[in-house]
Amino acid sequence: MAKAKLARVELPDFGMPTRMPELPAHLYQARIDRLRELAGSRDYDAVVVYGDREHSANLSYLSGFDPRFEEALLVVGKDPEPTILVGNECWGMAGAAPLRMRRQRFQEFSLPSQPRDKSRSLTAILADEGIGPGMRVGVVGWKSFADRALTDIPSYVADAIRGLTNGDIENATDLLIDPGAGLRVINELEQLVIFEYASCATSSGVRRLLFGLEPKLTEQQAVRLLEWNGMPLSCHLMLTAGPRASLGLLSPSDRTIERGDPLTVAFGVWGALNCRAGFVVERAEELPVEIADYVDRLVAPYFEAVVEWYEALFVGQTGGALQEIIDRRLGDPFFGIFLNPGHQLHLDEWVNSPVWPESPVALQSGMAMQVDIIPATGTEYFTTNIEDGIILADEDLRRRWAEEFPDSWRRIEARRDFMRVVLGIDVHDDVLPLSNIPAYLPPFLLSPEQVMVMTG
Repeated sequence: MAKAKLARVELPDFGMPTRMPELPAHLYQARIDRLRELAGSRDYDAVVVYGDREHSANLSYLSGFDPRFEEALLVVGKDPEPTILVGNECWGMAGAAPLRMRRQRFQEFSLPSQPRDKSRSLTAILADEGIGPGMRVGVVGWKSFADRALTDIPSYVADAIRGLTNGDIENATDLLIDPGAGLRVINELEQLVIFEYASCATSSGVRRLLFGLEPKLTEQQAVRLLEWNGMPLSCHLMLTAGPRASLGLLSPSDRTIERGDPLTVAFGVWGALNCRAGFVVERAEELPVEIADYVDRLVAPYFEAVVEWYEALFVGQTGGALQEIIDRRLGDPFFGIFLNPGHQLHLDEWVNSPVWPESPVALQSGMAMQVDIIPATGTEYFTTNIEDGIILADEDLRRRWAEEFPDSWRRIEARRDFMRVVLGIDVHDDVLPLSNIPAYLPPFLLSPEQVMVMTG
C-alpha cells in the first residue's frame, strides 16, 4: 500500500494567464431564463433575489451587478426585463450591469442619514412590479432551510412581500445553491475558465509566500507576498503566526513571525481560494520534542486521506463516498475533522456541500469543488492543510475547454501530470486542478521544496 513521505520536489512554473477572461453578457440573460424555468416548475409567479456586500453571489451571478456599501433587490417577474432596486450609491453600477434591468431607486437601501426623498415605499415599488394577492413568490437570500417558510432576507423586505401576497412566499434559495442541481453549482465553461484565472492569482500568491517566507517578517509584511491584484475577495486575507494561528480566520497583525511558530495563510477571491498551514522551521528537529513526530502523527495520515479523496473524484461519484474516506482515515478525535470534507466553490468561498454522511448527491460535470479538509487538533500539533480548487469535467467539457481555451487547458494538463507523476496522486481524467500549487504540501515552511508525496 502506498504511503506518504517527505521528498524534495521541484515545483514547476505552470504559467499565468495573460489577460482576465470575461463572462459573455448573453449568459446573464440565459441564467435569468433558466431561473424563470425553474421558478415555473414550482408555480412561482415571481422570484425576488436579495443581496448585500457580504452576500452578493446570487445577485451577481444573475445580473453581473454586486452592491457596494448598500443592499439591493432583483425582481424577476412577468415583465421580460427584471427590475433592480438600489440605493443612492449603486444607481450607476446597476446601470452598467451586463444584464438589461429596469432600475428603481429605493433609498432605504442607502447608508444611514443619506437622502431618502426621491423614492417610493417598498410596497408601492413591488406592487408596480406586479406582486400582489394570489401570487406565489420565491425569495432568494443566501441560505436554504429545511422549512421553506424561513428566509434570511431582512424582515422588512419579507414582510412587504407577505403583505402584498397575503403571505404566499417561500424560500427559493435552493434554486441557485442546491448541492446537486442548483444553478450556481453547475457552471458554464466560460465561468469555469474565469475560476481557473482566479485560482492562478491566489495559488501563485500562496506560492510566493511559501518560497519567500522568512523569520522576522511581520505578518503584515508577509501577507504582501500574496500580491493581491484587486479582484473582489471571497474572504478577507488571512495570515497568522504564533499563538493566534490556531484560532483561524484572523487578519494579519504587525506581530513578528518567529522561527518555530505555527502559521496559516488563506487567500480567496471570487472563484478561488488557497490555504496552507505548517510550522516556520526547516526540519522536524526544530520542533518541540513532544511534537517531533508532527509529520508521522498528523501530516502523513492527513495527506494519505486527501490523496484517497482526490483519487475517488469523478463525475457520478457521491458525496457520501467522499465523506466515508475521511471518516475512515481521519475519524480519530485527534484530527478534529468536523466540517464537511469538501464543498462547492463559486463567487463565494462556500456555496454548498454535497459531502455529508451517506449523501446520495452525485457529482456532476461543471461543478467547481474546494478541497477543504481541515484538521483542528486543538493541541500543540496545530494543523496541516491543503486547500485548492478543482473542476469536475466530463469528456465533452474537457474537449471544449481544450479547443476554446488552449492556454488554460495546457496549465490544467501540466498540473494534473505533476500530481500523477511527481506527487503520486492518480487523479481521474474528470479532475481538472486549478491551483498552481496542486496538492503541494510542505509541512516545514522554511523548506518549501520538501513536500509530501506518495510512494510504494
